[in-house]
Amino acid sequence: MTGTLVLAGTPIGDVQDAPPRLAAELAEADVIAAEDTRRMRRLAQALGVTPRGRVVSYFEGNESARTPELVEELTGGARVLLVTDAGMPSVSDPGYRLVAAAVERDVRVTAVPGPSAVLTALALSGLPVDRFCFEGFLPRKAGERRSRLREVAAERRTLVFFESTHRIEDTLAAMAEEFGADRRAAVCRELTKTYEEVRRGGLGELAAWAVENGGVRGEITVVVEGAPETGPAEIGAEELVRRVRVREEAGERRKEAIAAVAAEAGLPKREVFDAVVAAKHSG
Repeated sequence: MTGTLVLAGTPIGDVQDAPPRLAAELAEADVIAAEDTRRMRRLAQALGVTPRGRVVSYFEGNESARTPELVEELTGGARVLLVTDAGMPSVSDPGYRLVAAAVERDVRVTAVPGPSAVLTALALSGLPVDRFCFEGFLPRKAGERRSRLREVAAERRTLVFFESTHRIEDTLAAMAEEFGADRRAAVCRELTKTYEEVRRGGLGELAAWAVENGGVRGEITVVVEGAPETGPAEIGAEELVRRVRVREEAGERRKEAIAAVAAEAGLPKREVFDAVVAAKHSG
């Protein structure tokens, strides 16, 4: 008999949000794999629980090395509980490798559903929630960050991002430039905590607010409205060429400029490229 891998959601701020089953799992698990063992012990103490199982660290730095060890525990019949610092494991947190390895070995995987910053921010944003996509953290480097934003600029579903305190100003400025200053968004910080704040407005307005406010502190989730319904008939070839030229004059390479304009317009890159080539030949 193989064991069971339990993915347990933990509070994203208020410890009272812990699901009741979490306390039972902490008390009964044979092995607890925690992103931060000290934080896990503080949570257990707050819930009035003393873990009886072995506690091991499981974080980004040792995830690859520790996964085989945990799989061996599971195939040996152990009940392994996986918890991260906040929210559900695997969602921008350690967990995916272990789940994939467990599934490959036919180990039962179950979950203790719990708080989620993604769904909480989405619900509070005031933006459409019927269809959305989660993008996680954007790349740290400015160029890579802008490239990623261009890739999703034409996405019509509501977008959800995580961001750090140190990069939020630059990220909001880049979003305003790539998505448009008027695109609606919500910056959600410290969700469920004492200083919870949800700031709503256009991306340009939010970028300016972040600068004027001296930054945005705490755990941050950004929710952005999907791209408006636009199509080829609404943007003519001349306008496409003009937009590419503006970006080129600002220092972008033609290939990047074409990709960005195509994303903005919701068109295939080839269509924008053909318009630029046609304009060059006619000129």
